Amino acid sequence: MGKRSFIRGTGSYLPERVLTNDELSTMVETTDSWIQERTGIKKRHIAADGELTSDIAVQAARRALDAAGMKPEEIDLIVLATTTPDQTFPATATAVQAKL
Repeated sequence: MGKRSFIRGTGSYLPERVLTNDELSTMVETTDSWIQERTGIKKRHIAADGELTSDIAVQAARRALDAAGMKPEEIDLIVLATTTPDQTFPATATAVQAKL
């Protein structure tokens, strides 16, 4: 039988900085209620200055590894999907691999 893929552990990470709708309304013309009625969003977490997508992904990956009881060198494949890559090329997943 061929190789099979499965998820052994999951992890997540949110940056510390939180931007509320009220704060956002001081930057652009909107209101908390307008945003919530249309999107359901109450707040969003904002990466710190200099904090890259790969930095955030590494924090989540470390938590997933802990949950799975695995070490970084046991990973066969990293899949990372984002609209905010560290840079255009190479893929952000390669930065995560190097940082792990």
